[in-house]
Amino acid sequence: MNNTTVTASPNPNKKRIKNDRGGAKKEEECDAEAWDTLSKSFKQVQSVLDHNSDLIKQVNANHQSKIPDNLVKNVSLIREINGNITKVMSIYSDLSFKVSNIVEERRRLKNGAESKLESASNES
Repeated sequence: MNNTTVTASPNPNKKRIKNDRGGAKKEEECDAEAWDTLSKSFKQVQSVLDHNSDLIKQVNANHQSKIPDNLVKNVSLIREINGNITKVMSIYSDLSFKVSNIVEERRRLKNGAESKLESASNES
């Protein structure tokens, strides 16, 4: 069983994550913005997928009933399922873009900090 706990870190841009895997406890720091972005996106995706699961169950029930009106309803249900798949693709695309921007921003900040350190050591 995987127990993960997220708590605040002294650094405002970081969160501490405690993992309890196989009896070994490990604490790591992660980027709070990245973590929140991932968490929000995965929750959105899960919500859409759960809704699709319900729609698929309804489509199956309608199909098994073989009632003409229910079969006609399946057309709109299947269109909604397809639209939801497009939503999931869009959420993942947005997530990829956001994570790429976060990584790039962190690299710029890190490189900027390293440049300042180099300048300071060269001045001394």
